[in-house]
Amino acid sequence: MRSLLWIVLAAAGLLLPGSPSLQAPAPAAASRPNILVIMTDDQRADDQRVLSRTRALLEAKGTTFTNSFVALALCCPSRATFLTGQYPHNHGVLANSGPNGGYSRLDSSNTLAVWLQDAGYYTAHVGKYLNGYGTGSPDAPRGWSRWFGLIDPSTYRYFGYSVSVDGVPVTYGDSAGDYQTDVLAAEAERIIRARAGSGRPFFLSVAPLAPHLERIGNKSSPPRPAPRHEHAFADEPLPATPSFDEPDVNDKPSHIRRLPSLAPTRKSRALANHQARLASLLAVDEMVARLVKALADTGQLDRTVIFFTSDNGFFLGEHRIPDGKYFVYEEAVRVPLIVRGGGFAAGARVEALVSNIDLAPTIVALTGARPRRTMDGRSLLDPVKDRTLLIEGFHQSRAQPSFKAVRDARWLYVEHATGDRELYELRNDPHQLRSRHAAPALSAVRQDLAGRLARLRKCSGASCR
Repeated sequence: MRSLLWIVLAAAGLLLPGSPSLQAPAPAAASRPNILVIMTDDQRADDQRVLSRTRALLEAKGTTFTNSFVALALCCPSRATFLTGQYPHNHGVLANSGPNGGYSRLDSSNTLAVWLQDAGYYTAHVGKYLNGYGTGSPDAPRGWSRWFGLIDPSTYRYFGYSVSVDGVPVTYGDSAGDYQTDVLAAEAERIIRARAGSGRPFFLSVAPLAPHLERIGNKSSPPRPAPRHEHAFADEPLPATPSFDEPDVNDKPSHIRRLPSLAPTRKSRALANHQARLASLLAVDEMVARLVKALADTGQLDRTVIFFTSDNGFFLGEHRIPDGKYFVYEEAVRVPLIVRGGGFAAGARVEALVSNIDLAPTIVALTGARPRRTMDGRSLLDPVKDRTLLIEGFHQSRAQPSFKAVRDARWLYVEHATGDRELYELRNDPHQLRSRHAAPALSAVRQDLAGRLARLRKCSGASCR
């Protein structure tokens, strides 16, 4: 009925640009769009400012979702959410490794790629997949027509890494031309140009490592930018936020209260990470321009929907957290999200809360694919103003205990497995400096949010929306 109403309104000239609902009917087979998803790794929302080409080509030409969050701020669970449209408690990938996480934890026979391939799409993945991919077999997962997947643990090297090319390992060296982001960009461009005129729409997932820290063996270090960008941000200071090295954490849960103030060496490392992370994103920015140009050159730009986002954010000393992600705070859970094409208005900014659970439902709505999972998200074509999102964290260590949280436009409420609670009024405290979980005047607010959390903590499908 919704699709029929849309058609009637469109035919009558009553559905105008800027209408509250962007929902469109499922496209006919002959007009199905290409889908290009570019997902960076550990990119904070505020890092977006250095991506000038991306802002000009995608943000100015598409819709920016200014309140975009991830359901669990950790690489593997977040990427599994993208591939399923489900909260982690439903797809079961709760960590990056171990019995409850990693590549083998996800049922690869039932993902977005499989649904799109079954719907007639040419599907291709270029870059990072799920943590642990390739440590056993380099074979491509189900659902991918073309596979150019980084092999762990070499995924986390900007030089000297290995890639599975349709199941065949290929190793790259240390020359300037082997820089990982550039190699991925070249392969993605090749796929775009090769698909021109094929008559078959494509789904292309491109996942560069940047700006993730580099990891060689057990040692982590700042990401290596492309040689041409090496000193681009040498004078860049750390973000000047009130939450940096938070002076008073007595309102925080016990695992945060145990964190010491940042020592000078920690602050220096955070600065080095920040400068290198921004520099590493410049090659991603060039990648975006390169892929948009390839689409334009081959006449495919107007029939391609482009998504740009990240799997999670990253800490740079906020709340005394020296680095990493996982926790419920803004720096980890808020990510960039831009969509160009497919009916998303040019230059628009949408303030409605959205989550990475919404990516797969949106792509399904655009392509007419048939999902074989009960998805928890809703299409970004039809955002809602008043929405409560679930944010999860499953036990990683004593320093990273489990939690469940709900967030709406005003409040963030957190229940930790340790018994600790947090409550932030985000309009007046956007940096989450003062938890109000013990404030008597907010007892009704806590009760309401706790009730919403009780409904969402094990939700599935429509009950999550």
